[in-house]
Amino acid sequence: MSVEPRLAYSPLSALGRFALAILLEMGRIALFFLGAFFKMFALPVPVRRILQQIHFIGMKSLFIVGLTALFTGMVLGLQGYYTLVKFGSETVLGAAVALSLVRELGPVLTALMVTGRAGSSMAAELGIMRISEQIDALDTMDIDPLRFLASPRLAASIVSFPLLTAVFDVVGIIGGYLTGVILLGVNSGTYISHMESSVEMKDVSGGFIKSFAFALIVATICCYQGYMTHERKEGFGARGVSFSTTSAVVMSSVLILAADYVLTSFLL
Repeated sequence: MSVEPRLAYSPLSALGRFALAILLEMGRIALFFLGAFFKMFALPVPVRRILQQIHFIGMKSLFIVGLTALFTGMVLGLQGYYTLVKFGSETVLGAAVALSLVRELGPVLTALMVTGRAGSSMAAELGIMRISEQIDALDTMDIDPLRFLASPRLAASIVSFPLLTAVFDVVGIIGGYLTGVILLGVNSGTYISHMESSVEMKDVSGGFIKSFAFALIVATICCYQGYMTHERKEGFGARGVSFSTTSAVVMSSVLILAADYVLTSFLL
């Protein structure tokens, strides 16, 4: 008689433990973010380290972001043209391409590309520093690891993501122009005039708000996953670093898409 209640409640117990584990992890990530964020403003500001991270996160991501933007804009121009021509509305192609990029695709695809290139590297670098006890050495030398490692990356992400998003939007619009105007024959003046009349300042500001939010998400999750490599159940060595890197990219990508939906709901 005593076995049946345990069997009946075991799924609920497992669900409860899972929910508590998620809440605990969210709390730890939030504390990690708050610590790294407020330590950005502690004096003296590590300007050199921030500039190094801006070069790594921003400049070194410029090529892949620009290339992705070019082909995204060209595909949008191609697909948009053949969709709009069915309704005799191919003249609004410029507006369709620009609004799709500025509102949605620009910040989201930029964040995903930077996550795959720079975010994974941040997680792996901090993970290797953890398993090689370099982070413990910083503690021993009375150097705050959060301020030394996470805060510059967070500050650099806040600067780099909006700038990369702006580059993505511009290059994507050029890609749509190449396809729509040069290849498919849409009037150049019509393409540009409809784009100028349709895109408003709230569309641009909404895209930049998303990019700021994605910067916080990517930098926090990737740094946290690498920083906490020693606590992973998969192992402490190279296996732990690989799981931390994978978790950082997957979790950041999922949260980017989830945050995009939430922000879009509030910004519309």
